[in-house]
Amino acid sequence: MSRIRSRDTKPEKLVRSLLHRMGYRYRLHRKDIPGTPDIVMPKHSTIVLVHGCYWHRHPACRLATTPKTNSDFWEAKFQRTVARDQQQLDQLRRLGWNVIIVWECETKDVPALAARLSIAIAGNE
Repeated sequence: MSRIRSRDTKPEKLVRSLLHRMGYRYRLHRKDIPGTPDIVMPKHSTIVLVHGCYWHRHPACRLATTPKTNSDFWEAKFQRTVARDQQQLDQLRRLGWNVIIVWECETKDVPALAARLSIAIAGNE
């Protein structure tokens, strides 16, 4: 568990690189915003959260499996994570942020992700 990263993961770095190539500038892990979001673009009032499918329980994703051993522990842990995610999402939206959630499995198709991010960010302006 100690080797599992909370920031600077491969999917997060890919999204950051993609946004930078698209011409967007951002701040990382701002502590003054609830939940310390992955990517913050104040100019566009947009926050990008990069979620791992396994840890954040992406619905209907093949990567969101549950371990067979100690499954009660893992189910409770995953439920707490999903509840915390929803609470932070609600807080951010109440504060006026446009929140985009990028799932780990979505980073496999970079052109589709670029189009989705472009539309979501431009739609907020």
